[in-house]
Amino acid sequence: MGVSKTNQTYASRYKTDLSVSQTSNVGIDSTARTICSGDGADSAISLSNDVLNVKPQNDNGTRTFAVQDSGSTPILKVHTVNGLVGIGTGQIPANTQFKTMGLYDFSTTAGYHNPLVANNMMFSDSGDDIVQDVSMFGNGADPATTLDISADGTPKVAVACYWYLQAGITLDDVRYVATADASVTLNFHLFSYNISGTTGDLSNGTVHANASASATNTTAKTGTFSLDEADIDINRVVIGFVENVTDTNDVTVSFQIKYHTR
Repeated sequence: MGVSKTNQTYASRYKTDLSVSQTSNVGIDSTARTICSGDGADSAISLSNDVLNVKPQNDNGTRTFAVQDSGSTPILKVHTVNGLVGIGTGQIPANTQFKTMGLYDFSTTAGYHNPLVANNMMFSDSGDDIVQDVSMFGNGADPATTLDISADGTPKVAVACYWYLQAGITLDDVRYVATADASVTLNFHLFSYNISGTTGDLSNGTVHANASASATNTTAKTGTFSLDEADIDINRVVIGFVENVTDTNDVTVSFQIKYHTR
């Protein structure tokens, strides 16, 4: 609620007035000028006859622009420090997106890291399914951080499993749903790599998220990954992996990746 200036002297209230920051008596024109208080303190707003700009005087971590309902519930917030625009009562980043990847009834070898299909693929009707290539990412504690496709990989598996980023992203949440033909322990990883545009070879592998589950043939287990590194740069390839630690029983698994572009 505003404060009345009735019966107040101008000297006692002039700081509450707003004006355009300029030395000449031009007013609002085609030049965006800062709106300031009566004593010359700059606000976050600049204004012209065509443009409204909002720019904080100090990036101190608070929201720079906000819209609320009548009950003060946030509907829109713009944060200039981290470059996020939050929307709705949950303040979800406005550029939130989702990616899924998975494998269905997939035959495994114990201890090897198998990449998940990340792209829509038509079945060729040639009798070929996506098959395990144990040479691609190995059986170390984590998936291999490099891949030489001509020596150690199958290109058609790579095309099905490479999620090639066209913008930098930040991971918000990664979850899995998994089952198996027997009681087994499954390890999950989400990696990103640099990719060679001429060969498809991978390098500089980085683990971004990981999880583990005890899967059975009577359950569909769900869970949430631990995030190791949330930011993934543009032009990186993202790959999800499943490892059957226990034996060769078939597994079915999907990853749901919640992220926002940056």
